[in-house]
Amino acid sequence: MPSWPTRRRPSGVGAARRAGAATALAAALLGVAACTGTASPPAAVAGTAPATTGAASTPTPTATGSPPPAQVPDVLRFTGTTLGGAAFDAAQLAGKPVVLWFWAPWCATCASQAWTVAEIAPRYRDTVPIIGVAGLGERKAMNEFVTEFDLAGTPQIEDSRGALWKRFTVTEQSIFVIIDRNGAVVHKGFLDGEALTARVAALAGA
Repeated sequence: MPSWPTRRRPSGVGAARRAGAATALAAALLGVAACTGTASPPAAVAGTAPATTGAASTPTPTATGSPPPAQVPDVLRFTGTTLGGAAFDAAQLAGKPVVLWFWAPWCATCASQAWTVAEIAPRYRDTVPIIGVAGLGERKAMNEFVTEFDLAGTPQIEDSRGALWKRFTVTEQSIFVIIDRNGAVVHKGFLDGEALTARVAALAGA
């Protein structure tokens, strides 16, 4: 453990002189503040609420200075489990545009779109997350699909029972559901690789 240097305590006349100078300086500063009217207001008494005005309140930053968490829209109030076995809570996506990709492991169209998803998802992970929702198949086949198309870096929710497919009224594959940062569904349907890339890039720049 490092030893810190010990500050020598002032003694005798030198300490008295410094104390007197500090007192005089403080008195001078108080006098200037009283003349100019720039003195700081008194601190609020502990236990009392600060006065408010009729203006609309703004979100209060957290203790670390970062903005408060975004309000979670109803469309993102769902949870699940990824194919890797991790818990997934869509509430963490609040405040961002989100793309949900509903796919099945035996679907040839899904396979053709998988290459585009694998390419752009890491690029937009922090701005427009793309979340896979795997259904209409066995877990083993879903995991093989993820491995074959290098999708392990993109969250893939296991939905073999179709709970999320029903929630979003998805009746076929491959379907993309795009949710804007305010929680509104702005697209639900098929997108080829080029159209998907363009939509995600536009959302990232919005």
